[in-house]
Amino acid sequence: MPKKNDNLISALSAREILDARGYPTLEASLILSSGQRVKASVPVGANPGIFGAKDLHDGDRRRHQGKGVLLAANHINELIAPRLVGMDVGRQEDIDRILIDLDATSDRRQLGANTIHAVSLAVARGGALSEKSELFSYIAQHFNLMPPECVPTPLFNMFNGGSHADTNLDFQEFLLVPQKESPTFTASTCEGKAERMVRAGAEIFHALGKLLRESGYDVDTGLEGGYAPDMDSSLKALDLILAAIIKAGYKPNIDFNLGLDIGSARLYDESAKQYVFALDNSYFSAQNLVGLYNDWLQKYPLVYLEDGLAADDWTAWRQATASLGGKLVLAGDDLFSSSLERLRRGIAEKAANAIVIKPNQIGTLTETIECAKLAQRQHYQLVVSHRTGETNDDFIVDLAVALGAQYLKAGALSRGERVAKYNRLTEIAAI
Repeated sequence: MPKKNDNLISALSAREILDARGYPTLEASLILSSGQRVKASVPVGANPGIFGAKDLHDGDRRRHQGKGVLLAANHINELIAPRLVGMDVGRQEDIDRILIDLDATSDRRQLGANTIHAVSLAVARGGALSEKSELFSYIAQHFNLMPPECVPTPLFNMFNGGSHADTNLDFQEFLLVPQKESPTFTASTCEGKAERMVRAGAEIFHALGKLLRESGYDVDTGLEGGYAPDMDSSLKALDLILAAIIKAGYKPNIDFNLGLDIGSARLYDESAKQYVFALDNSYFSAQNLVGLYNDWLQKYPLVYLEDGLAADDWTAWRQATASLGGKLVLAGDDLFSSSLERLRRGIAEKAANAIVIKPNQIGTLTETIECAKLAQRQHYQLVVSHRTGETNDDFIVDLAVALGAQYLKAGALSRGERVAKYNRLTEIAAI
């Protein structure tokens, strides 16, 4: 008798769940012929971006203000499932191609990027389970990746601003960046190094909270867990992070550096061709803004700058990369939107030196990894990132490790959906 294949997809279904903000998102469940079950849920971005793939929402204002995803779930249950049931779960690329062909649009608007993403991630989890493998190991082996000996460096969110919080802070994220070469984080094992980075980040986060209370600021948090007080200036937030590093017993420049996600899309006035920093009552041309970033480098231990310029301001990105690219990580999020097409243009334009990878901006796992591989071949650093509307799903951590990404963005060291990622990071480091 032929041997039974326990790795076939025997059932696939989806349901509407809630993300960390209480808005709807998708969860896909997959059952193997062995009877084993896996599931995957997808995050939702607060700023989808004009170049990323499009999620599908119902548009029925009577439910969740039109943000429901019952139609997307129905696509999985009635359209996608019949095509995939009976297939070997290990055929990730073939399954992803079926999903792409079923949609047949460049931006996934037909089925929805959320629909495709949920299925693709569930299939990957099923593949790892069928091989009795950790997810990061399965992804790395399946896609011929070579992850490093240790995990990516986490970018800890300290302050939320922009569209991520009810605060007057213009910039989207103020980040705490562990210094990988710091003696404080030196350890004989990856487990030790990862534990020390996460522990120190948590200690500084709480030290910052105490400083805020002592200074008369509130300690409300934003959508990604960072503090979100109203402040006198954006640079005051950086000063407070530096003070918190010292208060927690660590050293700026030695143990920790700083990073910023400017989120320039919402600060750029297209008609005036100016960047408007409302809190500081300042207006900048692209050239002057690049000069300002250079000035900040003289005052602060700034090593990471994300979306410092508008997504279609290619001339400014070239200038910024030529001026700043040798001094810090210049990461493109809205600039690239995890798109192969956008990345290819960025390579040709010599724009940025790092790319933010958000898998749900593309749709399938296969496309995500293709984009990451192209970036790596062109010596771009990888920053694998969460989204504002997260779930407790920690898939991006395994993906970041599998890709050998330099950095992982998972939000602040508060809120369960963010901490779940850091707990998975230290768990992987211990394996």
